[in-house]
Amino acid sequence: MRKVYVDLHLKPPTTEDLGAARRLIKESAKLGYRLVGVTLPKDVKPEEVESLKDYCKSEGVDLATRVDLSPKTSRELLEELRRVRRRFEIVAVECNTKDVARQAAKDRRVDLLSFTSPEPGGRFFDAAEAELVSGALSALEVDMAPLLVLSGASRVRLLSSLRREVFIAEKFGVPIVLSSGASERLLLRKPREYMALAGLFDMNLEAARLALSETPLSIVKRNRRKLGPSYVAPGVYVVRRGEDCPDT
Repeated sequence: MRKVYVDLHLKPPTTEDLGAARRLIKESAKLGYRLVGVTLPKDVKPEEVESLKDYCKSEGVDLATRVDLSPKTSRELLEELRRVRRRFEIVAVECNTKDVARQAAKDRRVDLLSFTSPEPGGRFFDAAEAELVSGALSALEVDMAPLLVLSGASRVRLLSSLRREVFIAEKFGVPIVLSSGASERLLLRKPREYMALAGLFDMNLEAARLALSETPLSIVKRNRRKLGPSYVAPGVYVVRRGEDCPDT
């Protein structure tokens, strides 16, 4: 069976720029991806989403709607989650403070934890964070674009942080997702190129392949079930409704 490769983080320069989103989608399709997540504005209109889905179909890819949250406090995170969780298939949280990172790690409404700072002092994925995540449903997302943009000491420090974070994630059984994090076409790469890059922070080939295929695909499938009409609560789904129910 052919492997389905996934890039859950196409990031247009501005989330309102759907033209840029289309260009990223087109290039991703050429590179071999069959499912892409596109960061959209929190107030995106349903007709805009449908238009983007139609474009994806024309390019032979599936679209997962995504929102990136960048709260300053845990309270702000909780408020934003209440507003967006039922509207997007992927909810990612940029963990720019330890307080936000801890809250996001234990909240089952969060799909992806993102640590965007290239500096070690701005990254909060440690053993305590991983232990919280292991009891929830989140995955650690690693954006690959910074590795292509940074150079010198900054790149060395980022690679050092990623080695530590990947080691901790694997130790605690936290799923890892590799995404492009690309805001322009020149930052996109083929899946095999990302697998090779992942070796720089000590991910083996099979782990990197999973992080580009089965792991992100399973997150999207799980959330689509949750957003469907049959979902009631975690682990509870309606099997039959109304007239379909047998007489007792």
